[in-house]
Amino acid sequence: MRVGMGYDVHKLVEGRRLILGGVEVLFGRGLLGHSDGDVLLHAICDALLGAAGKGDIGRHFPDTDPEYKDISSLILLEKVKGLIKEYKINNIDSIVIAQEPKLAPYLSKMKENIAKILKLDKSKINIKATTTEKLGYIGRGEGIAAYAIVSLE
Repeated sequence: MRVGMGYDVHKLVEGRRLILGGVEVLFGRGLLGHSDGDVLLHAICDALLGAAGKGDIGRHFPDTDPEYKDISSLILLEKVKGLIKEYKINNIDSIVIAQEPKLAPYLSKMKENIAKILKLDKSKINIKATTTEKLGYIGRGEGIAAYAIVSLE
């Protein structure tokens, strides 16, 4: 068994859509990034790559490559799945940290998106959401972060 951990954070800015888990979340700002800025999927990609001993998403999909400009992170997740095809995914546990917006109404669809791309039963995917109780840059609404841990065989 192999275990990997992933983390990502992006700044919230005007003029971008907020995409988390491949779902558009209704909110007045979005995450700044070379791709769609989906911190949840980026954390999951990094956890999968880390567990397989294959580096991180920056190595495979650099933000200096125009091919990945504004790309959906669902596509990146699919590419990561191909990079780790020799492994079976046992489970994914993740958490999104955002002061706002409230993410509970979107979590089920996020889980569906991830399960579909990775061809996993939804019971093997867990997504949680929390705030920082208004502490730090996340608490001030300046950004959103995500952590993920995965187990592979």
